[in-house]
Amino acid sequence: MNNYLESTKVLGINGIGRIGKLTFWNHLMLKHFDGFVLNAGRKVGKNLDDIVDFLTKDSTYGSLDTFLYGYSGKTCKVEITDREAGIFKINGTPVQILSDARNPRDINWAKRGVQLVVECTGTFNDPAVPADHPKGSVRGHLEAGAEKVICSAPFKIKDDSLKMPSDSGMFVYGVNHMKYDPDVHHIISAASCTTTGLAHMIKPLLETRETAEIITASMSTVHASTNNQNILDAVPRAGDSDLRRNRSVFNNIIPTTTGAAIALEEVLPEIKAIGFMADSVRIPISTASLITLNVTFNTKLHESGEPVLSRAFLNDIYKKASLGPQKDMLVFSEKQNVSSDIVGYRAAIVIEGVETHTRTGFMPVYARSLREYGIDSMQDINIPVTHAKIFGWYDNELGSYVNFLGKLTVYIDKNMP
Repeated sequence: MNNYLESTKVLGINGIGRIGKLTFWNHLMLKHFDGFVLNAGRKVGKNLDDIVDFLTKDSTYGSLDTFLYGYSGKTCKVEITDREAGIFKINGTPVQILSDARNPRDINWAKRGVQLVVECTGTFNDPAVPADHPKGSVRGHLEAGAEKVICSAPFKIKDDSLKMPSDSGMFVYGVNHMKYDPDVHHIISAASCTTTGLAHMIKPLLETRETAEIITASMSTVHASTNNQNILDAVPRAGDSDLRRNRSVFNNIIPTTTGAAIALEEVLPEIKAIGFMADSVRIPISTASLITLNVTFNTKLHESGEPVLSRAFLNDIYKKASLGPQKDMLVFSEKQNVSSDIVGYRAAIVIEGVETHTRTGFMPVYARSLREYGIDSMQDINIPVTHAKIFGWYDNELGSYVNFLGKLTVYIDKNMP
């Protein structure tokens, strides 16, 4: 058994940046694990007290005390028990800090009783890279003794000639997590913050007969800034293709890219048949983002000539989802929210119902075009289509992404073989 923490269920977290620290907070609240091993991968501060100080304060979400207890005045009990081994306790829960190894295969999780690791560095997200790669690999966690590893980022296979390994899978809790097979999947991706919110927005549309026939769709996320942007303008690194991310995050609205569309296809394979596009616009706030989803549906008309799909119809889909299969995961709101209202809100997505809009028109299909495709027709056809714009808020750090990463982590731990 674990000689370091004297705990029976220990979670490993590699990387204590934004997602790593908040993952630690989230699991302290959930109390599913009774011990933690956090790998910083380098020396931090002057002593263990500096790491504890970092882990118990946050400029966006306040203190750990406030996160766990609100403004009740109650505080966490923090006790350093072994400085040499880097062990302290928070409310009696033991935590060990590691700082020697950056390469996952050198961390030695087995020695510390860790079976499940959450990979939060953002560096090791290619499941096709072998464990012995000199720069490190997510597979190194398995060599180091872990049985399962969950990436807090979408998989990115850099070698286009390689396919997704059979032991790897991407899952969003509440959307496709039931497809996780503990006997098959050992390297898991929890996708991204935007993919998590987007998947929960699209799921009820695909599951409703009247909205399942999507002609095309696109989304834009108005996204909070992240640590891969620069505080002030900086010289681009060699090979940088997105020059805007080198511009000051404080002073600019920055158009950029997102991999949400690609990741969405892994989570909801039905999307592969749709011409789905996605982009991102970074804005200078610390968290809380907004998805604008544009969808064009093949629709029908009532006998009166009124379209079947309307603003009320779409909002009703989301109301039913929020009370049924996606309860506590998708929230339907008729309030006029702003981004600060969403900070810390524990839901994958909050549908802004007051901003749902639809417009139905006719898409002409000309007889000459049909004949070019071998369809014998002498008559032009007008097909009714409805275009919809749907807004969804998500706290891209704690409330949405880390919350659902945590749900997936607990689910995988409960289903360990």
